[in-house]
Amino acid sequence: MALKHSKQREMIKAFLMERKDHPTADVVYMNVRQKYPNISLGTVYRNLTLLSELGEITRLRVGDGVDHFDADTSPHYHFVCTECGQVIDLEMESIEKITDIAGAGFDGRIAGHVTYFYGTCGNCTKPN
Repeated sequence: MALKHSKQREMIKAFLMERKDHPTADVVYMNVRQKYPNISLGTVYRNLTLLSELGEITRLRVGDGVDHFDADTSPHYHFVCTECGQVIDLEMESIEKITDIAGAGFDGRIAGHVTYFYGTCGNCTKPN
């Protein structure tokens, strides 16, 4: 079944593509609502869920109780600041080999992994 075109879904995806800060659904809603005032929070949540299920965006669950969203679906890693909650893309070599390492002593098949790095970001480590 072909997916019906949705102006709201396109606006949500376009907003995420402009961002590098991995916003929450509430942040997406507050910003998209400025251009499309009739959009509801439920519509934003449904479209974020659909876009992530379609693989057009990535849903990040970093342990802070809310989902963050990333339009960059390429394999990459994230850093989560435990002080301010910021989620940042990490520029680093792939550690995809970790899947092979984990699978070496496992009798099943590992399909992939999710890795988050935690600590304090540069802004939070600067003296006031």
